[in-house]
Amino acid sequence: MKNILLILSLLFSICTWSQSPVGIWQTKDDNTGEAKSHVEISEKGGTVTGQIVKLLLSDPNSLCDKCKGEFKNKPVLGLDIIQKLKRKGEKWSGGTIMDPENGKSYKCSIWFEDEDAKTLYVRGKHWTGLYRTQTWTRVE
Repeated sequence: MKNILLILSLLFSICTWSQSPVGIWQTKDDNTGEAKSHVEISEKGGTVTGQIVKLLLSDPNSLCDKCKGEFKNKPVLGLDIIQKLKRKGEKWSGGTIMDPENGKSYKCSIWFEDEDAKTLYVRGKHWTGLYRTQTWTRVE
């Protein structure tokens, strides 16, 4: 019986570890719940980034006029909104996420809570400790 529990535990750990955020994710508008955009998450050298690849509610030619620094007045389509996330256990964190609507950047962490890896939880955290968590759905 102990061997069966050990094997099941190992299999669950392997399945959880094999989940990857790499792919295209549909975001939702926080106020209306409508599909808002597609973000493509990729991994290179152990670092996860996310880029807006499709706008569903906005003009695809819109500019990030509220952004600061290198993103100021750049097209929203193509923006790297998630930067420098690294795997830490069952989450990816240590990087940032930028909200093109207000131009602000927040600490970011992402994770899965289900075994099928079709829902990604994305949390942006303000330096004050306040945070907002969104659920993104994998685009098949």
